[in-house]
Amino acid sequence: MKLGMIGLGIMGKPMARNLLKAGYDLTVSSANRAAPELAACGAHVASNEEIGKTCGLVLTMLPNAPQVREVMLGEHGVARWMKPGSTFIDMSSVNPVMSRLIAQELSARGIEMLDAPVSGGEPKAIDGTLAFMVGGRQEVFDRFRPVLLAMGSSAVRCGGIGAGNTAKLANQIIVACNIQALAEAMTLAQKAGVDPQSVFAAIRGGLAGSTVMDAKAPMMFAGDDRPGFRVDLHIKDLANALDCAHAVGAPVPMTAAVQEILQWLHSRDGGQKDHSAIAQAYEHLAGLKLGRPGDGAASSGTPEDTIQ
Repeated sequence: MKLGMIGLGIMGKPMARNLLKAGYDLTVSSANRAAPELAACGAHVASNEEIGKTCGLVLTMLPNAPQVREVMLGEHGVARWMKPGSTFIDMSSVNPVMSRLIAQELSARGIEMLDAPVSGGEPKAIDGTLAFMVGGRQEVFDRFRPVLLAMGSSAVRCGGIGAGNTAKLANQIIVACNIQALAEAMTLAQKAGVDPQSVFAAIRGGLAGSTVMDAKAPMMFAGDDRPGFRVDLHIKDLANALDCAHAVGAPVPMTAAVQEILQWLHSRDGGQKDHSAIAQAYEHLAGLKLGRPGDGAASSGTPEDTIQ
């Protein structure tokens, strides 16, 4: 079966590479500037129309629901040319309500759908160890699970359409709140005169240890905010989480708090930074640079400025 993929950004490009490494016959969209690079790795390059006409499975990895809807169901959407019995897997992170609406429209055309957002960021997209959270019919999931596992180390069906993106919202809440807690804790250590890198080494093997801590603490200490997952994308995910929570009556005060910090970073031209830049808000408040002596490493007291 031919596969088509649309969306070749920070995540999509390495995911496409891993599909090629696994031996899949992959066609990528000619509308993307990464297409020539993937063509050199063995991908076919074609228009979205040709992808719809020739590929039995179409995958997308796009920023948000409006882009997914436009690519699939817009005036020149891929679904116009997809044959009944073909399948669409959306690996983007979107509001689960929108996943269900897109699935309903595709079902009327005889097209199956899975929503299959991922966790792991760019490093795991590159090494093929992403975690897929999937919603959709069991039979469809079983058929295409090997495709997902060519890009990831796990793929778990969480329920019907929309369940994958609901799981992803939960994931994004946990990741964001973990990063915020990490930044806050390390700021406390440094303000108390204790080297935060030593604190990190001491606690990472205990109950507080996490994949988030191992990935993001070294970035904070190095002042490295190159994006593995951008602040603006996390703002989008938490906005979806807040919308969903409000719709179902779930209390999410921690999510709202970390969203405000991310919005502050965005307002200071930090939207394209890695989400570990949450630490920079704490550095601003505390008047220090985490893990970097000579910049308030052992300072104490109340900072004079505030986030504004």
